[in-house]
Amino acid sequence: MAHTKAIGSTQLGRDSQPKYLGVKLYDGEPAKAGSIIIRQRGTKFLPGKGVRIGSDDTIYAVVTGKVKFTTKKKVRFDGTHRLVKVVNVIAN
Repeated sequence: MAHTKAIGSTQLGRDSQPKYLGVKLYDGEPAKAGSIIIRQRGTKFLPGKGVRIGSDDTIYAVVTGKVKFTTKKKVRFDGTHRLVKVVNVIAN
């Protein structure tokens, strides 16, 4: 009898590739136009002045300047409030 299993019968090796999400440029750091500030799934951070949001919810700079994180209250459709994190790029 064989002591090893046949080739191709492994149950391992189905892990997905890492997506490298998260904040790439922090508060006060310089950002060039087009540089990625945050990679995210969904809108944990919302775009403010000087930034745009991509189709995969990536936030990137459209002007050259410094990154600034702020919070503000946003009114939901049912009238309740939510505290949201906003990303801005202030031009030099």
